[in-house]
Amino acid sequence: MIRYEIKQIKMFKGFEKLKDVQYVFTPFDSSLCGVKLEANNKKQYLLTGQILDDGKVLIHLCNYIEPWDDLTFSQKKSLNQRYQMGCGCKISTCYMVPCSISTPNECLWTDWLIERKLYGHQAKHYACIKRSDGTCSWYRGGPPPEKDFVDISEP
Repeated sequence: MIRYEIKQIKMFKGFEKLKDVQYVFTPFDSSLCGVKLEANNKKQYLLTGQILDDGKVLIHLCNYIEPWDDLTFSQKKSLNQRYQMGCGCKISTCYMVPCSISTPNECLWTDWLIERKLYGHQAKHYACIKRSDGTCSWYRGGPPPEKDFVDISEP
């Protein structure tokens, strides 16, 4: 296993099991699903992984690991505000048609079907949110306008 020493800036989930993460562990090689992080350059990442019974945090290729600067505005906003609204929802990946949801609290993830990649447009710009009636559906969060402008043309 490779041990990466990290400086945790914020934890979004799992803090009931572990208060502070100093190290993350990953298999040595990508053939064993190991992840290579850029060390020594202070790059910030969003890391997802598993907290093992002994308190170690394990990350591997099946987890979502993305440089923080590569996340969309919608993903960053959703991490802080929207994703917790979907905790009662189940996301089901659609790999081939036909596919459908089996319960009202399910959202169908179609990035692989449409774009042939797991983290496509839907993952980058939508969040699966539970509605007041208990059903779940995709919500698109948009970025704020870059600037206010008035379109004026001379007569």
